[in-house]
Amino acid sequence: MTMPRNMEPEDDEPCYVISVAARMIGVHAQTLRYYERQGLLAPSRSSGKTRFYSPRDIERLRRIRTLTNDLGVNLAGVEVAMRLMERVVELEHQLQDMAEEMARLRGPATEGSATEVEEETR
Repeated sequence: MTMPRNMEPEDDEPCYVISVAARMIGVHAQTLRYYERQGLLAPSRSSGKTRFYSPRDIERLRRIRTLTNDLGVNLAGVEVAMRLMERVVELEHQLQDMAEEMARLRGPATEGSATEVEEETR
């Protein structure tokens, strides 16, 4: 999975234990364990098997909570929705990369042509 462009590398740094993560999200720790069993997220684990949640995990949990609590989506639907949202982000990145590549390939000659056309239409 690709990293969203607006997220920083430290957003993947595991730093919250399950009780803190649950309090941040407004759910019970058992709910987070259930989400993990359902495959909706995979927090990091210490050598002692303690779960640690990153800021990215917390954001994902907030989206899951919004889908379930606010929109009434069941967990199967949450899984599908989360995959679709991730795919949309990937496609947006690809589109942006292709637009940048097209602009690079067109080079300054095209930019000058656009300026000339714009001046001619005035």
